[in-house]
Amino acid sequence: MALPFPVFDADNHYYEAEDAFIRHMPKPLRKRAVQWAEVNGRKRLLVAGRVNKFIPNPTFDPVTKPGALDAFFRGKNTKGLDPAALFGELESIRPAYRDRDARLELMDEQGVERILLFPTQAVGIEQPLRRDAEITCATLHAFNEWLLDDWGFNYRDRIYAVPLISLMDPDRAVEELEWCLERSAVMVHVRAAPVPGAGRSRSLGDASHDPFWARVCEAGIPVAFHAGDHGYGRYAADWGESGPMEAFRANLFGMVTQAGRAIFDSMAALVLHGVFERHPGLRVYSVENGAEWVPYLLDKLKKAHGQMPQVFKEDPVETFRRHVWVSPYYEDDIRGLADRIGVERVVFGSDFPHAEGLADPLSFVDDLAGFSEAEVREVMRENALRLIAPEPA
Repeated sequence: MALPFPVFDADNHYYEAEDAFIRHMPKPLRKRAVQWAEVNGRKRLLVAGRVNKFIPNPTFDPVTKPGALDAFFRGKNTKGLDPAALFGELESIRPAYRDRDARLELMDEQGVERILLFPTQAVGIEQPLRRDAEITCATLHAFNEWLLDDWGFNYRDRIYAVPLISLMDPDRAVEELEWCLERSAVMVHVRAAPVPGAGRSRSLGDASHDPFWARVCEAGIPVAFHAGDHGYGRYAADWGESGPMEAFRANLFGMVTQAGRAIFDSMAALVLHGVFERHPGLRVYSVENGAEWVPYLLDKLKKAHGQMPQVFKEDPVETFRRHVWVSPYYEDDIRGLADRIGVERVVFGSDFPHAEGLADPLSFVDDLAGFSEAEVREVMRENALRLIAPEPA
């Protein structure tokens, strides 16, 4: 497949090297953070001293083929198979999943000019470390150093690897942001979840985080909220479910009740707790959270504004539309999303090379029914470019 313009895929992934969390981690802290161990003959990650099951095979070798779960995520599992049975034959890890020059070659083959590059394992690390701000911040910094080593934050203006920042320690969050900015990061990532704290958690909109949001705005870079372990499994546990989050573990209750919940709450907090009001230049990007949550949130914001207009300085729906970019799942109602938030806020992401993503990133255009040629270009390229490099006001 080819398109008559360069494509920007704003949701790509690497598979972390086995020393991603360890290479730069100070040795005295490693036992409290991330380690490797052999459990029942298999290599497993220990996080905070416990086996972490967020990724069933954290060595990623062998690994599932890209797009293996396409039919499942389109709701077309006609054979009624468990997700684990749908993976099919695994394959040896490809060089392009861990080497940036090999990835550039693959991007050329795919017809993709630029990518935003996100973790696979690392978006599941903050939750099991949530009781220790020192270790959380140290772990993410060590991870970011590895990310800079192996991928770079801006490699040849084509691969933009996104570093991770925890808000648990507000001062260290600003320090980490400065470190990332000095090394040419074009975007940073924050977990879509309440921020753990001593005794109680904090909203993303808590005033203690204002120095971080202010510096982000001053630097002119966006903040990504990517899917991961948001800690919402505890709510499923209240209904009798058990166990930590594990990718692709069959959990019907969680699928129905938790999908989109964390990002819904996070975006609601940014709007209702005044973050966008206090930081009018802030731009945020919801990635791999789908889009089903968007119309529900906008409807709730509209109703709240109608009920209590005196507490809002402006229509909160317009606030959302001005500040939030969304990368929908390919199986979502993308036309409906564009109609609600504006086509200029819809961003193409293939989730390559994950099993739930697209084997051929450009096939995303097949799901852009009802979009004009100009709109297709906006979604597949221009919107992501404007997100990372906005036009001067």
